[in-house]
Amino acid sequence: MSTDAAATFRALHRPGQPFLLPNAWDYATAAVLVAAGFTAIGTTSLGVAAAAGLPDAHGLIRDETVALTHRLATLPCLCTVDVEAGFSDEPADVAELAAELAEAGAVGMNLEDGRPDGTLADPGRQDDLIRAVKQRVPALFLNARVDTYWLGAGGLAAALSRAERYEAAGADGVFVPGVAAEDDIRAVVSTLTVPLNVLYLPGRHTMDRLAALGVSRVSTGSLLFRTAVRTVADTAQAVRDGLPVSAEVPSYRHIQDTLLAVDVDSFDGARTDPDVAEQED
Repeated sequence: MSTDAAATFRALHRPGQPFLLPNAWDYATAAVLVAAGFTAIGTTSLGVAAAAGLPDAHGLIRDETVALTHRLATLPCLCTVDVEAGFSDEPADVAELAAELAEAGAVGMNLEDGRPDGTLADPGRQDDLIRAVKQRVPALFLNARVDTYWLGAGGLAAALSRAERYEAAGADGVFVPGVAAEDDIRAVVSTLTVPLNVLYLPGRHTMDRLAALGVSRVSTGSLLFRTAVRTVADTAQAVRDGLPVSAEVPSYRHIQDTLLAVDVDSFDGARTDPDVAEQED
């Protein structure tokens, strides 16, 4: 992570002028989003986990998350990473992960306080994780996720209490997925001095209204992944059933030559046999 990239990402967070952060789950989806004009990309832990055949939020995709971060760092975009609950309860381990992600090129990370059993982490323990990350990698934008609404484990009062604690512990931003009521959003914004990140809820939110409420960042979360999964099934069923299939999809050549344009010879192990290389040339 360069100092300039970290500063650029931080500057995107403007209360009342939120930027949309779409969430990718692999290199190809991130490349598509970059090609569509998005300069900052997040990851979705659900998408990353599901692509690996694993459940989300169980701390099982540390390796996949780090590997994906390295791949996304080759794209011309800013990347912030969803690390679930940090893949560990130990502050030193989470701080080490943060350092590893920053070294790979990430400018930010999301750290959630929800747990797989539907409970919330002890806020004091979460404070320790946040402090450890900020002490180890001060420039990394730590987005502290408050899961009170998401898990149905508390309303506005609980969300405000945790948000204030996480800000005091050093969080650079607060993410409150599931919050929908305008009065609640307004209350969180007015309580915090750091940017508020909201999860886009179809039918409940618009970018204009969230801007008017003072939100700084809007994430798509797993929405794009879930939409893609639905499209895969719908398209396969349409082919099987003889129904029309949209022709307005990227061509094979577009994906191969534009989105995945890489120097194949630069990969380790490529053309290591000189005899094979001579035959191919």
